[in-house]
Amino acid sequence: MTQTNSLTPVHFFSHGSTMMLGEESASVNYWKKCGDAALANGIKHVVMMGAHWATLGDEIEVAANPSPAKSPVAYVEPSKFMPYKLNPDIPMASRCVEMLKKGGLKAKLNEKFDWIHDTYLILIRMFPNGCPPTTIISMNARYDPHYHVKVGAALRLRSEDVLFIGTGGAVHNLYRNNWFQMLRYRDNFAMESPPNSTMLDFCQEFEDAITKNSGPDLRRAMTILMKVQKSYDAHSTDDHFMAAMFVAGLCGSVEDVGTPAELGAEDWELRNMCNSQFTLGTWSGSGLVAAR
Repeated sequence: MTQTNSLTPVHFFSHGSTMMLGEESASVNYWKKCGDAALANGIKHVVMMGAHWATLGDEIEVAANPSPAKSPVAYVEPSKFMPYKLNPDIPMASRCVEMLKKGGLKAKLNEKFDWIHDTYLILIRMFPNGCPPTTIISMNARYDPHYHVKVGAALRLRSEDVLFIGTGGAVHNLYRNNWFQMLRYRDNFAMESPPNSTMLDFCQEFEDAITKNSGPDLRRAMTILMKVQKSYDAHSTDDHFMAAMFVAGLCGSVEDVGTPAELGAEDWELRNMCNSQFTLGTWSGSGLVAAR
């Protein structure tokens, strides 16, 4: 790699609604800047955990479909996503399974999984000129935060040419969203009134946990968020929170103490959904990748 830092940065991205694929925003600009930085620094693999694929029981799966289809996307012109060619990284998928098993987790390949917008939306925005070799890791449907931290810790390949991305949501409660403006006018950023105070408060709690902690403290701060009462208003279900636990596992060892983290961009969508974008770590010779 061209960088001298021993560890690559890790991203936690809030992917928001499907409209983020069709509309321009600060978050979209930030994703593109992060993709450009990754390519400039010689990244050869992308490994992602999203928020829309979870396996049952006590295991985790890794996508290994050599020709995955894309799940449908609502309210977005098909020309903005259908032509994009996905690039599954089968050798890396097999490697991830072996690493997960070595870390004490039950894991297997899934050769039939088709990709969902939570991951390919981000890839299209980050790498519009072509998808790098990419591996997708499932969640486990028990949604144990400590389990997902362990998944991240088991896949710690940050000293290699691997970019890790967790894609979920800082505040993502579909029941609290205001859908009228999007359904009637296709305007997902309309704000007839401010976000609910509970959403604003938890958004700040989330930002503080990531940006004011590092190393093992980061893991503790992120997992304890699920015990905060406001988390149940900010996340009616746990799925969009697990990718943040995955990121905490990747960036939460003693080696990571002092690693900087920054909120690079943020958009409020559908009134009560906060799309916060974070980078943990830096590339060689650069500051953080802020694009506000």
